[in-house]
Amino acid sequence: MSQYMNLIGQNAKKAAFKKVNTKVKNKILTRYASLLDKERSSIIRANIKDIKFAQKKGLKNNLIDRLTINHKKLDNIKDSINKITKLKDPIDNTLEKWSRPNGLKIKRVSIPIGVIGVIYESRPNVTSDVASLCFKSGNAVILKGGSEAMNTNKILAKLFRKALKENKVNENFIQFINSKDRKMVDYMLSKMKDYIDVIIPRGGKNLVKRVQEFSTVPIIGHLEGLCHTFVDKDAELKMAIDIIYNAKLRNTSICGATETILLHEKIVKKFCNPILKKLEENNCKIYGDRFLNKHYKGKISIAKEKDWSTEYLAATISVKTVKNCEEAISHINKYGTMHTDAIITKNKKTAKKFLKNVKSSIAMHNTSTQFADGGEFGFGGEVGISTNTLPPRGPVGLSQLISYKYEIVSNGQTRK
Repeated sequence: MSQYMNLIGQNAKKAAFKKVNTKVKNKILTRYASLLDKERSSIIRANIKDIKFAQKKGLKNNLIDRLTINHKKLDNIKDSINKITKLKDPIDNTLEKWSRPNGLKIKRVSIPIGVIGVIYESRPNVTSDVASLCFKSGNAVILKGGSEAMNTNKILAKLFRKALKENKVNENFIQFINSKDRKMVDYMLSKMKDYIDVIIPRGGKNLVKRVQEFSTVPIIGHLEGLCHTFVDKDAELKMAIDIIYNAKLRNTSICGATETILLHEKIVKKFCNPILKKLEENNCKIYGDRFLNKHYKGKISIAKEKDWSTEYLAATISVKTVKNCEEAISHINKYGTMHTDAIITKNKKTAKKFLKNVKSSIAMHNTSTQFADGGEFGFGGEVGISTNTLPPRGPVGLSQLISYKYEIVSNGQTRK
């Protein structure tokens, strides 16, 4: 195993050292999108094998939904790659420049990170999204997908390598660890710091926690997406109904789905029934506090302390009454995961207070938390959402997968 993994690391380092110009990068990405279209039948056949394996393994429906690749999802993958192709190359750009009285002319210039290791579960689209973003930003990538998506991940990576080879670029810009052995993950985390510059985990809480605990390599990522939507006393009812329905039920299995609704106590009587009834009518289970239980006429279970810190990733939601915006902020900062939190209000002053004081990496006003996505931000895609206090934060797209260096020019100045 060590020989196999070290060879992958060495190959990645060698590939990352080679610079590829923007024109060639875009040509390869365009060809990759074309190959995905050409080989879609093979991709879907491979995915069916993975789905059958996952069902035998007893995976939950929401995880099987993430795993599934159909024609629509393939079209979305292609669209994402094409968008990345059109984005400006983030490498070798002057980020800022200035001259000093000592005669130095200083530039801060963007450079690739180097080699990125990505450990992920269920979603095969991560293979194509991450590979495309890493390659466009000049980085080599080592991909370790979950065993449940082995066949799909393998063909998606193989097609990218084919596009690289056809254009006479080192195939090892993209490498896929072709093994279901979990020891490979442990090796990446503990034995490859000489090869891998950063690790990005994409998956469930257990995976991310394991990576955070054992990695000797820096990490970009988030543990959970415990997102909140606060309905202020100055909210517009129809807007609140529409946003909360979308934020919870558009897709319950993504990290940007709202898991807790906070309702201002002054609008509970008027707002709770129309907002929650629409959720209940669409098979959403509701946990609420005792004050809410007095006013909601539908089916509701009494929320326990654990519900305020639960990421359901299902058609389930917790609802809490708060006295004001300050209490909403306090609740979010206590129970949230610094992912995405939103306020619904017509009061700009209250909205500003909320946006400035929640610790979230993404704070929103009058919109759905499900917009927490690199594609929706215009990034062409994302390798994940980072809730780290240090940058990058929020969706990690093309322009976040870079580092920088200082280039200094002078006319022979020496320091006094």
